[in-house]
Amino acid sequence: MGRDARRALGLVCIMMLAPLSGCFGEGEDAAIGDGDINITPETLIGGVFQGMTLSADKDLSAYIPYLILNEDTGFVQNSTVVDLKEGESLLLTVLAPPRTDTAIVLLGDYGRENWPIRNIDESWKTWWERGGYDDVASKGIIRAEGENGSIDTVTSASSNGGSATPILLEIQRPEAPGFSESEGGRHSTGVVNGRTTFNYLSSLSDQTADPTDLADGALGYLDRWAGQGNAAYEDAALHLIQTLENFGLEVITQRFVYDSEMNPGDVNPEAYNICGYRFGEVDPDKWMVFGAHFDIAPPINGGMISPHLPGVGRTYGTRVGAYDNTAGTSMVLTVAEAMADFSTRNTMVFCLWSGEEGGKRGSDYWTDEWVKEDNPNVEVTNYVNLDMAGVNWPGGGGAPCGNNHGGGEPNCDPDPTVDDDGYPKDEEVWPMRVYIGPSLDHDVMNQPGMVGLAMWIGSDAIGVEEQMAPLLGEGHDIETWKVDDWYAKDRPEIIVYEDTTARSDHATFQDNLGTVTMGFGGLVDGYWCYHQTCDTVDEMIDWMDTTGKEYGEEQSGTSNLVDALDTITWWATYSFFHLDQDPIRNAYLDA
Repeated sequence: MGRDARRALGLVCIMMLAPLSGCFGEGEDAAIGDGDINITPETLIGGVFQGMTLSADKDLSAYIPYLILNEDTGFVQNSTVVDLKEGESLLLTVLAPPRTDTAIVLLGDYGRENWPIRNIDESWKTWWERGGYDDVASKGIIRAEGENGSIDTVTSASSNGGSATPILLEIQRPEAPGFSESEGGRHSTGVVNGRTTFNYLSSLSDQTADPTDLADGALGYLDRWAGQGNAAYEDAALHLIQTLENFGLEVITQRFVYDSEMNPGDVNPEAYNICGYRFGEVDPDKWMVFGAHFDIAPPINGGMISPHLPGVGRTYGTRVGAYDNTAGTSMVLTVAEAMADFSTRNTMVFCLWSGEEGGKRGSDYWTDEWVKEDNPNVEVTNYVNLDMAGVNWPGGGGAPCGNNHGGGEPNCDPDPTVDDDGYPKDEEVWPMRVYIGPSLDHDVMNQPGMVGLAMWIGSDAIGVEEQMAPLLGEGHDIETWKVDDWYAKDRPEIIVYEDTTARSDHATFQDNLGTVTMGFGGLVDGYWCYHQTCDTVDEMIDWMDTTGKEYGEEQSGTSNLVDALDTITWWATYSFFHLDQDPIRNAYLDA
């Protein structure tokens, strides 16, 4: 063999060294390759905790960057790094992301401490495709000793430790039997899922006549108007109490009287909050709260007249309130049902507020009286709010026409239009909103921890890296910054931002307790049936239908609505798991 040939062979061998563990033999210093470990199953089931077995053919370490149910502690933790000697195997219980198709495990030398990670705005798959595992500029983590000697956890670090070997695994999320794609089957399985949320929404909003129901005359729970001496409100509250108790939660209610300073004598004798508790096993005085208001807009000013009728226009009030806020109530029920089966370090509280439509009265009472006065030792670490969700991405492309719609052009609902000093939306794109606070400045990111968590979850587990972007008012006018930055970022379909004007129950947590909050919602002032008699499930389905439109995927309204509910329900669930391990405090208070 000539000199050039030997040199060429040597170069080829060097190039193959990393993936093949070396042409020169298996010395102790040989690089770790993907053939040095066997991971089963090769295809994970999206959205469920499942066993993942790692079997090493060589001394190595593995970084598993997903939520893991720690069998030693009983708690869910974010990621782990494990060491395996040649011939050793380890079984982990891993939650495969529900809304993406690829998972990654990273390999390195035995005992490795630092590892590269993805950016908060990209998925692990995108990170792998751009070679992030071999990028010295990638962000990094370092392993940290596990709780009570159990498997290690991880924390952020300035060094990523250099290159790592990626192992790719396929993820498949099955459809539940009995649901077609058009009925939301794509998002019908998992620890939580959008189809379950849709079922709660449909049941609570069922307008089918029931002459035996003296409260509202319907199979569902309609007419939930707080402060009206309302039997239907009491009936719905009793149903929700029984539902939460059936989940195994301890239900505590606060029935309160509201005295109006502006209108003395205007009282609300029957309104009350309903909260289900699963007390923490490490620090029960730290509470993570997940809430939505279950009251709906009461009829005033001719509020029972449909805005679809010619020449009527918008009035105020609804019997159903599917979008505002039976959808939020349904997501609370879905997450509560699932989370009741998990042990947590801190206490989980699932609340359904009263009196939001009258000025956030229920959550104001709960934070100011129940927490601060009656439970002064409690710290509410974080709050997740659900208010108006489901009429947003992946719907869009124009308001529905025909089928008794009207109010705008003949036989059509009016399209959402740009409001320069309002929330971003136009006739085509209806963003899903992830709003965070408190924040006093439109042009400064004041709660980077919570914004970062929302982006981290959304870009991979929720699978919306292409639709999602953060909004920030730097360089924009204080009155129009949301719309300005939305346009500057090419109208993203999911927006993550800090809101300086809180219009829902998260405001009371920020104002009364200084709690960092995360909330989810859809169209606010662009949905024609907001606070109207037509706020029904059928109306939401019509708005979400993208068949025959030059926007989005060709999906039925039910499929898109279930998709939207699935997106938010999972986002909230992931947030709870992360925040149980590492609560995020108010940056203003830590300053």
